[in-house]
Amino acid sequence: MKKLVCLLLLAAVPALAREDVLNVYNWNDYIAPETVERFEKLCHCKVKQSYFSDNEELLAKLAAGAKGYDVYVPTSNYVAGMAKAGWLQPLDHSKVPNLKNVMPQYLNTEFDPSNKYSAPYAMSITLIGYNEQKIKELGVPLGSWATIFDPKILEKIKGRVTVLDSQSELMAAALKYLGYSVNDRDPKHWQQAKEVILKAKPYWAAFNASSYIKELSSGNIWLVHGYSNDIYQADQDAQKAGQKFRIRHSLPKEGAVLALDCMVTAKSASRPDLAYMFINFMLEGRNSADLTNMIGSGNPNADAQKYIKPEIKQISAIFPDPQAAKTLEMLKDMTPQQRRLMNRIWTEIKAQ
Repeated sequence: MKKLVCLLLLAAVPALAREDVLNVYNWNDYIAPETVERFEKLCHCKVKQSYFSDNEELLAKLAAGAKGYDVYVPTSNYVAGMAKAGWLQPLDHSKVPNLKNVMPQYLNTEFDPSNKYSAPYAMSITLIGYNEQKIKELGVPLGSWATIFDPKILEKIKGRVTVLDSQSELMAAALKYLGYSVNDRDPKHWQQAKEVILKAKPYWAAFNASSYIKELSSGNIWLVHGYSNDIYQADQDAQKAGQKFRIRHSLPKEGAVLALDCMVTAKSASRPDLAYMFINFMLEGRNSADLTNMIGSGNPNADAQKYIKPEIKQISAIFPDPQAAKTLEMLKDMTPQQRRLMNRIWTEIKAQ
């Protein structure tokens, strides 16, 4: 009997070695498990995912020479730099007919004209999330970035507020609060934004980009500067835990950052055929909607809208109306000189 089992195992080895695998380098929890299962059945392959926590980590890994990936999912403003570095293959549009499902306003952006390299995947808005019960009890005003920057407002919630540990996101919020574009490059305006942040900093509990979902859903933190999909997840977690409060979104009237994440094919991809199949598959409405229904992400796919849960579509901070959408901006890349100045300002902010 043991001999028979050994023979069967040996016979299985060549089949396993020949198994088709698609390697995706993605954000954590950024594709629904049921979507992966459907794709694996369609392509008769396995999807192997690796994860990064921010775009800078992705770039650092690629700059260090990392290979072995077929598909990356960077934010749109990083696509041009990745292409320039020689890390991407041009997108053959004939192999992704479902690109037609993407809403026109998210195609042919200045980050990737004519979508030479990228296919839009999902969106998030950086805004304010809050504990509805506590904020109402304390009479904290919402609807403006003043909620996280005005010391007079912050006095009511001192030590119960967190902001993202991200220089680009926090400076963008401060610039918007001051009435500037998130992509304003005037050093004087950056200095003003720095001063706004430093005045508010004593009232914040922490700079937090990793555990604020848990802190918000547990009731330890009452208000956060964070991503729309994370705030949605915090509300879901609070409900599952039987909390008596809800977590809500607030889109500041001054405007906010919109992040458009995209699918791109690695220049070194060993299976570009599977990469194209995957990208086209993810642009089908039902498959695209799975992610929104799981994590509350925004969705640039027109065909996905009919599959998205009504309760998510009704959240105006995830799917803003046309007027609010006009106040949203995507972050642009910086020159090396601008990045050095931003790094210095950020170091000064964290040190004080």
